[in-house]
Amino acid sequence: MFRKDVYDEEYFRSLNLNERQIKAVMYVKEKGQITNKEYQEICDTSARTSSRGPADLVSRRLFEQKGTIGKGTEYTLIRQRRHKGAIYAPKKS
Repeated sequence: MFRKDVYDEEYFRSLNLNERQIKAVMYVKEKGQITNKEYQEICDTSARTSSRGPADLVSRRLFEQKGTIGKGTEYTLIRQRRHKGAIYAPKKS
């Protein structure tokens, strides 16, 4: 049985993400990860803003950060599931 991907632009708008964050999440859904440099390029933003956007997505438990802050930092999507209208992110092991 195939499931519909509920994590689309409409869903991310319902989380009050801004346009840059939505672009970044959709990029990660397609490519698997994003760096600060890629965020800066696809969102046409400054280096300073490109570090705040993904950091906010980490604090919202949508992205997981891999690596330290700086050039080597990559962000991936944390898979979430819906349960009776609530959002639960998987616990880190």
